[in-house]
This record gives sequence, C-alpha cells and structure tokens, in this order.
Amino acid sequence: MFKKLICSTLVGVALMAVTTIQAQTTFPAKAIRIIVPFAAGGTSDILARSLGQKLTESWGQPVLVENRVGANGNVGADHVAKSAPDGYTLLLSDVGALAINPSVYPNMPYDPVRDFSPVGMVAYSPHVFGVHPSVPANNVKELIDYAKANPGKLNFAISGTGGAPHLAGISFAQRTGINWTYIPYKGGSQAVADVASGQANVIMNGMLATYPTVKSGRIRALAISSAQRVGSAPEVATIAETLPGFETGSYQGLLAPAGTPRDVIGKLNAEMSKILATQEMREKLAVLGTEVRTAQPEALGSFIASEKSRWAQVIKESGIKFD
Repeated sequence: MFKKLICSTLVGVALMAVTTIQAQTTFPAKAIRIIVPFAAGGTSDILARSLGQKLTESWGQPVLVENRVGANGNVGADHVAKSAPDGYTLLLSDVGALAINPSVYPNMPYDPVRDFSPVGMVAYSPHVFGVHPSVPANNVKELIDYAKANPGKLNFAISGTGGAPHLAGISFAQRTGINWTYIPYKGGSQAVADVASGQANVIMNGMLATYPTVKSGRIRALAISSAQRVGSAPEVATIAETLPGFETGSYQGLLAPAGTPRDVIGKLNAEMSKILATQEMREKLAVLGTEVRTAQPEALGSFIASEKSRWAQVIKESGIKFD
C-alpha cells in the first residue's frame, strides 16, 4: 500500500512537472483576449491596442482587444476574474478604477486584490486638468478664484461615476473648498468630446486620451496632475505647483485571473516589459504625455492594495454617497 502511495505521488508530481514545462514552452498556443472595461478611445483602450499589436507580432498568435463596458469597469473586470486562469483572458485597466470601486459599489462582484494575478504595470498617464476655452481661466489659481466667485456654475465632465477622474475632481475640490456639478459619461472619450464642444466646462482625464484635443486647441490645459512637468509638454504647469503634493493620474496595469500559473504570468510580464522598453513604444507614448512604467507582478499587487486604502480614505473624508 505504501509503495502504491509513493508511486501515485511520484506520478502526480511528474504530471505537474510536465504540465508546467508544457505551459512554459507552448504558451501562447491560441488567441489571447485583452478585455478593456472601458469604452473605445480611452487610455486603457489605446494602450491595449498598441500592446496587443506588438504581442501579436512577437508570438504569432492573435491578441484581440474586447471592450466590455459598464459599472465603471466592473463588468469587464468581473468577466476576467471569472475566466479560466490560463493566461488567455487578460484585463488591461486603470488601476485606480479597480482600487476605488470597492468603496463605491456596496456589492462588488469581485475583489481587486484577491481575484486577480497581477501581470505588471504598463504605463502612467497624468490627468490633464482642462477647460473649454470659454471658461475664463488660464491657470489653476484663476480657475479656483472663478469657481469660488461663481459657486455651482461650473460642471465637471467625468468618464464615469466613482472613477479615478471623478475622485481626482473630488480631491481637488476638497483641497480648494470649491464645488461643481459632476456630469458622468460612458467613457473618457465622450467626456473629452463634450468639453471640446462646450457642452461641459471642466475635465480631469488621462493625458494619453486627452492631450490630442488639447493640441488641437479645443480644450485649454490648465495643468497636469503629475508630480513633475512632462517632457512632451514642458509649458504645462502641474497642479502641485499651486497645490503642493497633489498627484493623481491613470496608472494602467495588466492582470490575469487569480490562479494563473506563475510561469505564464512570468512569460507575459517578460514579453510585455520587453515591448514597452523599446524606443518605438517609449517615444509613441511620450508624445502623448504618457510614461512607460513596468513593474513585477508582486509590485503591481502591492500598489493596487495601497491605492485601495488611499481612495477609501478620500471617499470617507468627502462624505460623498454613490447611488
């Protein structure tokens, strides 16, 4: 009996070893889907399509981008969380949305820390803090002064209720003592379009998706939300130059369902990091004010957990209630 148990155990270990080796040598053996939980044209979507194209070229397998929109990213994220943990269904999302949603939605269908295996950070795009040219403000101080002199007159376009741009606006209002009306849209691209057309007044949105409209003159950039000015737009001040320590932005990460084999995660991370390190990708993103930021899976997991705590505190202090 003991000998049979030993043999059975050895067979099991051998099978696990073979499975691991096969995963290492054959992945990917079919098409990969990258789920973007936001509308097309936003920061996550632009990054997913750029990265997906390069992964297709590297591996010779199709990497398809699919937009699954709803509940500030929850629909797409939940789909990935409940997908097979084999590396063939991935999530590319604004880390802020994942971290903020537990404080916004009382009945979350997934846990952003427990239900994903982080692959790695992709990029950081500061928020552009901008206004329609009809708003009489050319910098942050002038906007604060105007908003205080005209309480409730300005409206603030957001990519979705409870998203990172929304919380950035709340944080800014907390620091300055102003108030404005938030107008939620089904994605950042719609919010940008309405500010550009004058249907909305103010926006705080990822620079990658917003800066082309700034360069066209349809949105006036007052500042960006990074700690330092960015090389692609050195003339644009930071919000921190007026409000010391203010820093927000669109941190983008790639994640797989929890339980995805470590070797598959490692292969995804290595190839993604290799692509993002190329001069072509760095220059392509830098032109749009986006900085490549790669990180090991464990570092991304820790970052999501810390952001979850950070934004929970902001929401608690604001007293805001979400429907």
